[in-house]
Amino acid sequence: MKELPPTPTLRAFEAAARHPTFTAASAELNVTQSAVSHQIQYLEELWGMKLFERGRTLKLTTEGNALAPIIRQFLVSLDATLAGLRRQRDRHPLRISLTQSFASRWLLPRLPSIEASQPDLQLWIETTDHPIGFGQGDADIAVRLGTGQYSGLFAELLLREYIFPVASKQLLDRLGMPNTPADLLRYPLLFRAGPDLVPKWEYWFERAGVDVSLAHSGTYYPDTNMTIEAALAGYGIALVRSGHVEKELRDGLLIRLLTVRYPSPLAYYFVCPKGRERLPAIASFKEWIVQEAQQAQSTYDSEQEI
Repeated sequence: MKELPPTPTLRAFEAAARHPTFTAASAELNVTQSAVSHQIQYLEELWGMKLFERGRTLKLTTEGNALAPIIRQFLVSLDATLAGLRRQRDRHPLRISLTQSFASRWLLPRLPSIEASQPDLQLWIETTDHPIGFGQGDADIAVRLGTGQYSGLFAELLLREYIFPVASKQLLDRLGMPNTPADLLRYPLLFRAGPDLVPKWEYWFERAGVDVSLAHSGTYYPDTNMTIEAALAGYGIALVRSGHVEKELRDGLLIRLLTVRYPSPLAYYFVCPKGRERLPAIASFKEWIVQEAQQAQSTYDSEQEI
């Protein structure tokens, strides 16, 4: 390793090997002609061999010609490795906290879009149905279902949804298509256990003008995904949010029933600590998700009957 010269010296040799004069090489390197000449002289003394035939133009010696491609490849590999390491150093993952159902049902199908448009944006997705404390470093941003009242945080409305019943084709083939809201009382209903933020059959029946006391009990499921999977399997009719069943409705795996729907009392919000919404990575993600949400909202508004 004693005969390995400094990198600038190797760069001077590599440039000189591609140019007819030291002057041309110096212009590329943005140094003086004398500096390039001294670097080459230093190499020749260090290695004990002549690298160039000097004249009106430079010409590599046999030794110089053998060394030039090796040094060129070394410098190319070095530059590429350093660039990759710098990109990795500067590429901090953007940690996103979402509810489990929103992440799997709404965000996941859209991820190829942001990966294609912003390949350098590295996302770490975390799911929880509980509030997070940004101060503990739980996440950089969050998408939350609520009223938009987040003290001390930046919050922007993303998406409002509609709530309506759905069923699988196999269940409807077996039991027939309901014609009125009251008809649903003779079908197996799927219930979602949880707080008031989940869709409630009582609210839907009340909006539809059906005596809710007539609604029979059914199986309760612990989360949205399991409720939807039960509907897909034909176990019963589920009451869902529009944003959770986009693909299933589009593919015909689930069928929306009747025309009665009601707006969800809660909405999805983009949330982060105030001021951080202007950071480049966060701003880029916010711009993308707001655009996706606006497109989805337009679809929900146009397709849902009032």
